[in-house]
Amino acid sequence: MIPTLEWTQEGVRFLDQTKLPLEETYVLATSYQQVADVITTMVVRGAPAIGVSAAMGIALGVKQSKAATIPELAKEFDTICNTLAATRPTAVNLFWAIARMRDRFAALTAQAGITRKAVADALIKEGLVMYDEDIAACKSMGANGAELLPESGGVLTHCNAGALATCGYGTALGVIRAAVERGQAIHVYADETRPFLQGARLTAWELMHDGIPTTVLCDNMAASLMRQGKIHAVVVGADRIAANGDVANKIGTYSVAIMAKEHGIPFYVAAPWSTIDLATPTGDEIPIEQRAEIEVTHHAGKQLTPHGVGIENPAFDVTPAKYVTAIITERGVLRAPYAESLIVLEAAAAAN
Repeated sequence: MIPTLEWTQEGVRFLDQTKLPLEETYVLATSYQQVADVITTMVVRGAPAIGVSAAMGIALGVKQSKAATIPELAKEFDTICNTLAATRPTAVNLFWAIARMRDRFAALTAQAGITRKAVADALIKEGLVMYDEDIAACKSMGANGAELLPESGGVLTHCNAGALATCGYGTALGVIRAAVERGQAIHVYADETRPFLQGARLTAWELMHDGIPTTVLCDNMAASLMRQGKIHAVVVGADRIAANGDVANKIGTYSVAIMAKEHGIPFYVAAPWSTIDLATPTGDEIPIEQRAEIEVTHHAGKQLTPHGVGIENPAFDVTPAKYVTAIITERGVLRAPYAESLIVLEAAAAAN
């Protein structure tokens, strides 16, 4: 298991993904403000990992609070949650995790005579439970999705939806890992994923770490490889899935989905249930994070573009549900029409 993040007595320890693949170093965030910065600067990234990171950041903030009373703590708690909520607007797992910690805090502070330390200890435990749940969800997702991949052949993925984007194992790469563990001869084609190069830097690094055959390709090469018959399936992750099955994922995913449809290649999305946002009707309502221009204008500290040129840098795009062959979750595999299958699976889970 690649140690994406972990709780320690000193703070939350993160593998610095901005330094991969050439340097494996770690960052220790010793305050909730530092956890927020780690999320914003993409030291940690990936919707599931962001959610658990925020939960641990909240627990850290409460642990370090000097509030003398529970009402004072409640006011500070609200500031902590709001700070972390402002880090990445598209990943719904962030808001799911914060809402879960808010609910836990409300239940704890409603108890007569509870101490700040008792609240902090309980929130730390909740963050650790969420960490374990994420790994379990990824493994279930892998088991549910592995049989959808070919017994042998090329599988394309975009961005990084692996162990590095979660607490371990991965979503899209978890499906690939599970297929390889079953004996399927998968060769992964990893889009480099401009401009932050998560595919070239991160997906390639962790798949090579696991001995899974991997080839990196420039984003504009995917259609050509599909036409040559080298790609037999596409599997990606997601940062938010709307109630109708529209999927927000790393910028460039939409074009990959269109190309897959044109070439008759199945396009799968793997994501935990916490990524599904039934309160958002369609992808049109998903907020898209706009990131700094320097990610496009510069690479490794070197300027690539003319001074003063206009820059667009949306971090995500939305793939309409009509391009999605199936959505793989820890609860099962969903097929279109997603507006119906999502509600059915949600009701089944609630009944259990």
